[in-house]
Amino acid sequence: MAIKLKELAGKEERLVPGHRLCAGCAESIIIRQIVNAIEEPVVIATATGCLEVASSVYPWTSWRVPWIHSAFENASTTAAGAEAMYRSLVRQGKIEDKDIKFLAFGGDGATYDIGLQWISGTFERGHKVIYVCLNNEAYMNTGIQRSSATPLGASTTTSPAGKVIPGKTQWRKPLTRIMAAHDIPYVAQASPHRWRDLMEKARKAVEADGPAFINVISPCPRGWRHDSSMSVEVAKMAVETCYWPLYEVRNGTEWTLNYKPREKKPVADWLKMQGRFRHLFTPQFEHVVEELQAKVDEEWERLLTLCGE
Repeated sequence: MAIKLKELAGKEERLVPGHRLCAGCAESIIIRQIVNAIEEPVVIATATGCLEVASSVYPWTSWRVPWIHSAFENASTTAAGAEAMYRSLVRQGKIEDKDIKFLAFGGDGATYDIGLQWISGTFERGHKVIYVCLNNEAYMNTGIQRSSATPLGASTTTSPAGKVIPGKTQWRKPLTRIMAAHDIPYVAQASPHRWRDLMEKARKAVEADGPAFINVISPCPRGWRHDSSMSVEVAKMAVETCYWPLYEVRNGTEWTLNYKPREKKPVADWLKMQGRFRHLFTPQFEHVVEELQAKVDEEWERLLTLCGE
């Protein structure tokens, strides 16, 4: 079903203003796009992180749907438990089947690192849960520490650029491929700047007959060191350089590329937009830019092959 702006304009918001997310944070943009794409009732579990802290400062909340927070690592299991209980009560005839959709949101720390085994277990058991990673590439809520989503060369408080290291010394974990390897019905990568693509992927995720996973790049002005007005442009450049390709995978085998830039821009164009990479444009560390470009090229060519391009 095509996403129509006129219909969206008249919908009641499920995440309303008043949250404490930073100016320019992409997370609220992503959340609104996803939940507004879903027609059915939703139940949402959120991992500890920026979104949870900023949207639920007691005694206020910005959520207008049933919402659960339990711990940093287990949003996926919390959503899975709610989904299992719902299905059981429907089978017993104790409640009406309203086709409720169960979502879990987590940052990259809660997804790539702390909650990985919980997500894997949820997917292995086949729970009909959609897990969304709000990927801002570090532990932003607790002080901009590196995570396994943080790219090579990024300066964080636990991988600080200086005389010894050029920021983080490892490449990021290929989490979207890891999730696709679970052979679940639907996996995708998305970006908030291509809102229609993201919203259509949210609909495909809730229509899937089983678990689904969406990894969304989420620029963070505070941690990425860019102006708060530039978040969407930074996300767009990540896609135009093929640092963050847009694609989807069905059942672990059917790979589809959703967007191919007419002209693949150098990854340096994306790096220059962010202060966390400023040190790479010095004689001491300029070789890291070449390493980054080589890794992006390698992953892009791998993806083209998987997608039959």
